[in-house]
Amino acid sequence: MLKIAVCVSGGGTNLQAIIDGVEAGTITNTEIVGVISNNKNAYALERAKKHGIANCCISPKDYANRATFNQKFLEKMDELNPDLIVLAGFLVVIPEQMIAKYRNRIINIHPSLIPSFCGTGYYGLKVHEGALARGVKVTGATVHFVDEGTDTGPIILQKAVEVQEGDTPEILQRRVMEQAEWKIMPQAIDLIANGKVTVTGKTVHISK
Repeated sequence: MLKIAVCVSGGGTNLQAIIDGVEAGTITNTEIVGVISNNKNAYALERAKKHGIANCCISPKDYANRATFNQKFLEKMDELNPDLIVLAGFLVVIPEQMIAKYRNRIINIHPSLIPSFCGTGYYGLKVHEGALARGVKVTGATVHFVDEGTDTGPIILQKAVEVQEGDTPEILQRRVMEQAEWKIMPQAIDLIANGKVTVTGKTVHISK
């Protein structure tokens, strides 16, 4: 059984897709052992409570400096002792000591086809604003392992989504969530839970 901890900053729609997948059996061999947010008002915490999942808030704002926060964050993660850490819209930089300790055991969802519209400054609606400003015809989402860079880790899954005439950032964001994010994040977790994912350097191999 793969034990996962989910980190989230906002509404938790990707968290909900994971919860639904586990409960429906489309994500197999997986248990959510905890949900962590940096925002005490995040609706994601309510989603966790409704499903009886342990949850807590750890915010950098509550600590004198980032080093202290990083230590407390790592301690809480170690308490949960997950096999996999899932970043589902988590807007906090992951401490390097956590990345090192959980190497190739942290995954993130990004709302574009990496390497387009990713890296520092590209998060939330800013990603979709960037895609529309550039006039791309296809965007999408990417699930990747987390390394020390921003959106630079090995890519696990990607799914393309068409940009349509008249799209606003909000409309495009919703389409990318519905057609890509909520599908490939649960899929990636299921693949990892069933031992089908291996990493060689920057390349992820998925066995049948």
